[in-house]
Amino acid sequence: MYLMKNVEQYAPQFFPVKNPPMRWAQKTMIEKAPIWCSVDLRDGNQALITPMSLDEKLEFFRYLVKIGFKEIEIGFPAASETEYEFCRTLIENNMIPDDVTIQVLTQAREHIIAKTFEALKGAKHAIVHLYNSTSVAQREQVFKKSKEDIIKLAELGANLCKEYRAKTEGHFRFEYSPESFTGTEPEFALEICNAVLKIWEPTPEDPVIINLPVTVSHSMPHVYANQVEYMSDNLYRRENVIISLHPHNDRGCAVADSELGLLAGGDRIEGTLFGNGERTGNVDIVTLALNMYSQGVDPELDFSNMPEIVEVYERVTRMHVYERSPYSGQLVFAAFSGSHQDAIAKGMHWREEHDCKHWNVPYLPINPEDVGRVYEADVIRINSQSGKGGVSYLMETKYGYHIPQKMRESFGYLVKGVSDHAHKELLPEEVLDIFTKHYVNVETPVSIPEVHFVQKGENAIGTEATISYKGSTETVHGDGNGRLDAVSNAVKAHLNMDFSLTTYTEHALEVCSNSKAVAYVGLEKNGKTYWGVGVHSDIINSSISAFLSALNAMLMDLKK
Repeated sequence: MYLMKNVEQYAPQFFPVKNPPMRWAQKTMIEKAPIWCSVDLRDGNQALITPMSLDEKLEFFRYLVKIGFKEIEIGFPAASETEYEFCRTLIENNMIPDDVTIQVLTQAREHIIAKTFEALKGAKHAIVHLYNSTSVAQREQVFKKSKEDIIKLAELGANLCKEYRAKTEGHFRFEYSPESFTGTEPEFALEICNAVLKIWEPTPEDPVIINLPVTVSHSMPHVYANQVEYMSDNLYRRENVIISLHPHNDRGCAVADSELGLLAGGDRIEGTLFGNGERTGNVDIVTLALNMYSQGVDPELDFSNMPEIVEVYERVTRMHVYERSPYSGQLVFAAFSGSHQDAIAKGMHWREEHDCKHWNVPYLPINPEDVGRVYEADVIRINSQSGKGGVSYLMETKYGYHIPQKMRESFGYLVKGVSDHAHKELLPEEVLDIFTKHYVNVETPVSIPEVHFVQKGENAIGTEATISYKGSTETVHGDGNGRLDAVSNAVKAHLNMDFSLTTYTEHALEVCSNSKAVAYVGLEKNGKTYWGVGVHSDIINSSISAFLSALNAMLMDLKK
């Protein structure tokens, strides 16, 4: 039984291009960065529950400049005193760098255009963004005007912009948007854009921006790409026109619309950091730019300190960057799955061993360090789903323990069990604490406070060891082919038990201290292996401590 019974009321609201050439479909990647225009301070701000204050806007403007935006839409100066004051503050306080152009929005009405140019007085250069709605739904339902009326309105606005520019000091360029472009017949969108272009007469020195907004997303991305390509092929004086794309995300396709639109002839992107905007938002410039970066294309924006960018954005907008937002979310580089962790760890080791030129680590489309993240804190996250590879990688990269391959499964299950019981993610220091308590320098129920060795032959070592067990302390003797073997044989005889020493490895614990050594010992009894770790400034002592730790794990298990 279907619960959504009203599907019949919906039908496509877009107008596909007839017989599109689809040359864009032959391309496989975007080869250079577009012109970026941030609309965080206009589209983004108007979509906030609590719009930014003047001080917050000023801080955000400065930060957008720091990231590298050269065009920033700052608002709609004629819409409110706050918007007007923001524009004037930037100009009067000389806060706009010479290589940055502010952009302001205006409707095609004279009093609004007049107020807009008044707000721009003293600006060295700016973009005046003129728009009017062109879609069938807007024409019929909102304005109740014919196509001819809509064109006349656009022409009126274009002529007024020329008039006011002529009597306002400064270098001002023009942009025109047929708002709701994606709900407009392509032929009519072209007609009205060309009518505006013939008034503005773009030149190489004074190019015009034609913005093709996905004001509301109605179609799959390839339909939009065909519309963009159609406009690109037929715009008046196309060589002097910058085609701008302004996708919204109603269908979750804003990034795809932008990418295909750029392939189809787009030159410029209007969007916001993290996709904030009306309804489901604008195109996410962070995602779009870093998609390019991941394929070796310089986006010409600096996202190398993503944690700081997120902090500033969240503070001034009071919005939240979702944990799974591409590239920017706190969890996007995190791997909880054991198989993923293992693959990442092996991939990182592969890079070290092969001095790889290109980044190609499993499950990580870019190097987290490139956006200001760190491996041990972000990539390997430990919970009940984690595996031995991830846990071991964390212990190696953060604490310097090169856990033997055979020991990793035992430790992995131990950590998973603790996380599962606590029903939470474990922090790196908690993982270290589990490792230390269960394996490192464990001296109960057996301890060896003192041990001496004597060489008995070319391949024989004798030991005299003091053993404390069950409240008594005795001196015992043993022989072996090495120091650890001699101690092991002495303990076996004293405790009257049998086991096999199956694993021994050692290394310097360089991360913690150059003077310490770590040893790992595996003891096997009845088909089960018990593990111990010793850490000491002397390698002999660390190996004996590792042996004792494994022995004590065995004894405790046998008592159960």
